[in-house]
Amino acid sequence: MSVHSDVKRVTTHTLQSMKDKGEKISMLTAYDYSMARIFDDAGIDVILVGDSASNVMAGHETTLPITLDQMIYHAQSVIRACQRCLVIADLPFGSYQGNSKEALNSAIRIMKESGAHGVKLEGGEEVVESVKRIVGAGVPVMGHLGLTPQSIYKFGTYAVRAKEEEEAEILLHSADLLQAAGCFSLVLEKIPATLGKTVAENMKIPVIGIGAGRHVDGQVLVMHDMLGITKDFSPRFLRRYLDLYGEILGATRNYIKDVKDKDFPNDREQY
Repeated sequence: MSVHSDVKRVTTHTLQSMKDKGEKISMLTAYDYSMARIFDDAGIDVILVGDSASNVMAGHETTLPITLDQMIYHAQSVIRACQRCLVIADLPFGSYQGNSKEALNSAIRIMKESGAHGVKLEGGEEVVESVKRIVGAGVPVMGHLGLTPQSIYKFGTYAVRAKEEEEAEILLHSADLLQAAGCFSLVLEKIPATLGKTVAENMKIPVIGIGAGRHVDGQVLVMHDMLGITKDFSPRFLRRYLDLYGEILGATRNYIKDVKDKDFPNDREQY
């Protein structure tokens, strides 16, 4: 019998009632079965199968190279582990920007083949038609504004977005459009905390931040950053809860030493 048999699954409705009650939403990325199982057991509300897999799993410089097939593989792996949390999968670059029909086809593929509970896509006014079409087919959509990594070559920098009033106004307008189009939630990445607060207060739907201050409805971090597996990435918004890079490095060196010294395996560790 599952340890989760008495646990209610988190749904989009759950997240909405959390916002309405003022309860913060916890969200992390995951890309494989083993880590997703730990996060689900810990009680995380949402797992995002992020296109950040392109960076942290595959070693690409940007999120652009990852394919829909690869995202489906990661989402399948995560879904097998999750008994409680809501699992949202990123639509990767190139799978929805062309037109709303292509966006719908990509969303349907990721839902059918992975079993994910919804999709996330980046952008404002330019993706509204796609959002409407995907939501119209019964697929929950999470929006993403602020720093949108799939557009990195357009911006040319990972700097904080919407510091100027004009860009802030566009972001607020985009958030309204996405909510009206049917998004159940919105991610805000790397924007001023005051703007994050304004958006969260203006929106009926939950607003989840990554570098958007404390006044939004929830927080998301990339798993590898939160656990300290990545060591070269230190934005202001990141809090490392472990130094797994150092821990794993030390453990691996100990293993190498024990093998070289003929200490592993010992008498108790062989048949």
